[in-house]
Parts: sequence; C-alpha cells; structure tokens
Amino acid sequence: MTDRLILMGVIGKPHGVRGLVRVNSFVEEADSLEAYPLVDRTGRRFALSWLHDNVAQLSEVTPRGNRPITDRTEAETLTNLELFAPRSALPETEDEEFYLTDLIGLKAKSETGAELGTIAAVHDYGGGSCLEIMPGSVLVPFTRAAVPVVDIDAGHVIVIPPTEVTVAP
Repeated sequence: MTDRLILMGVIGKPHGVRGLVRVNSFVEEADSLEAYPLVDRTGRRFALSWLHDNVAQLSEVTPRGNRPITDRTEAETLTNLELFAPRSALPETEDEEFYLTDLIGLKAKSETGAELGTIAAVHDYGGGSCLEIMPGSVLVPFTRAAVPVVDIDAGHVIVIPPTEVTVAP
C-alpha cells in the first residue's frame, strides 16, 4: 500500500496580529495534531502548537529548523491551506478497525464474488459515509447492511447495494 497523504486539518482565518491562525482539525483528538508531520499539497512542511480552542501558532519546518509565522499578513496567505500527514504516521488500527482512506483502491465484489468495480473515494455529505465505486461512479451507503464485509488484507469489500442502487458487474 502506498503511503497516502491524509487530510488532517485546514488553516482558517488569522487570529490577531501576531500570525496566529485558527485551525479546523479533522482528527478525533485535536491536541494530537501537534504530533503529526504536517505538509501541504506542495510538500511544504509545517508544525503547530495549540494555544487555546482552535487557535494555533504555526511554524514552517525548514532545514534550519522551525520558522514561526509571526505576521498576520503571512498568516492570511495560509487561509484555507490543507494540512496532510502521511498514512504511516497515523496510529495502527485494532482488529476489525481501519481508516476510511484504507478503503480507496479496494475491489468491490458482490455476494457471489463478481467484481463490481473499485472504490474510488469515500464521501460524507453529513448523512453518513458512502463509497464511490468506479466505473460508473455508483454511490453505495457505507453501512453494515450494504457493505457487510471489509477485508483490507484481501483487498476487497463485499457490497450488497440497496434496491434503489444498481451496480452492474
């Protein structure tokens, strides 16, 4: 499995005049975001230190060490910057646990073993996660009823789509 970059948070608006930023964290425990090696889409490396609530001191990690962002103008240029961490930096999962990103690339099979496609993405629009199966861009709810088997090691999931969803083998 390749070491995917996982979206961990997004830098929001600056907070004050000293370069502090608001950060929207997508991890279970926001405080843990400090421990991850964070990068943006271009590979630029960052570290952060929480001050309070969702406000952090952000630093750019350079070969000479961490360079804190101390200016509001520079902080403004980082608004909406996505922060990623490599999948390998995340804690290992327990038995029968996995990260949603681990599903991407798995084969989707029917109960009879017929290949339905490949999981291209996992979406969550607020009503629960769904799997996008390609080709055909079919969305299947990611529930135990619709996806009763997830076998990361074997590289596939079993899909029983609801009657409203048609997935052609």
